[in-house]
Amino acid sequence: MRAIFSAFVILFSMSTAASAAETIDIGPAIGASIPADFAGRTAKGDAVTYADVAGENGMVLAFVRSASWCTFCQSQMKDLQTIAADLTERGYELAVMSYDEPKVLDQFAKKQNISYTLLSDKDSKVINALGIRETSYKEDSMAYGVPKPVIFVIDPEGTIQAKLALEGYRDRPPLEDVMAEVDRILDATS
Repeated sequence: MRAIFSAFVILFSMSTAASAAETIDIGPAIGASIPADFAGRTAKGDAVTYADVAGENGMVLAFVRSASWCTFCQSQMKDLQTIAADLTERGYELAVMSYDEPKVLDQFAKKQNISYTLLSDKDSKVINALGIRETSYKEDSMAYGVPKPVIFVIDPEGTIQAKLALEGYRDRPPLEDVMAEVDRILDATS
């Protein structure tokens, strides 16, 4: 009985900690521009710039650690699929960027039926330029070069309109918050 109670306490503590994740401010300030040389490779390996992948009103760009080994990222990427069409209806394209090779992203997209754009920043150039790199990993680590998870809402000219990030790598902003930011921005501009 004591073991069951202990397990319950541990599970309760874990769920409470997850629901109490703190919002953090990382990366460029709202109103700043993304790097002028923003570039990546699609899951098919094609080189693209921001202008190539942004929608009429801009882009919702999520950074994840890895589509191959980060289960929290994989869950987020699958969840984001549920709002991709809603974002497109609002004139925003959805994209996810990671340090993964295009082949890894392509395999994930096919396996999970992902319809939005997956972008590879293999050398972490965009990740570094935005100042969102997780610096706790050493060069010999497989996680060297990963970003801290963050979602940016960016206008067509490349100006950051909103950003959403939570402390730690396990917790991600709720999809409702992402959609609320997009709607707030659209309301402010109409």
